[in-house]
Amino acid sequence: MQSEMVAKWQAIIQKIQQDFNKTPDVNAILFLIGMREFGLPREKFTKEEKVELMHIAVCRLLSSSGYYELEGIDKDGWPHWKSIKKLPFIDVFQQETFLRQHIIDYFETEGLLE
Repeated sequence: MQSEMVAKWQAIIQKIQQDFNKTPDVNAILFLIGMREFGLPREKFTKEEKVELMHIAVCRLLSSSGYYELEGIDKDGWPHWKSIKKLPFIDVFQQETFLRQHIIDYFETEGLLE
């Protein structure tokens, strides 16, 4: 199972490398997911907005496991999420694996992996 996860993670990294000609880290992937979920085309984001996009991504990813629920979209097009279940307490290494698995699930569910 672990090797399957590693292979899928590498497929995501390769896809993003091909699309953007850069090797992404988890934060870059979260930013891209946040931009995709925001959905409104924009060239520039402030530093604060970039952080918010990453937050949107985390909420969207963890919503598939019942941790967050979409409350709605504000007048400027920003999605707002509410916490509905407490996140498990896990160490930093487990957090990375937890987040990576949700990213893999997102890419599969959204049809972004070939």
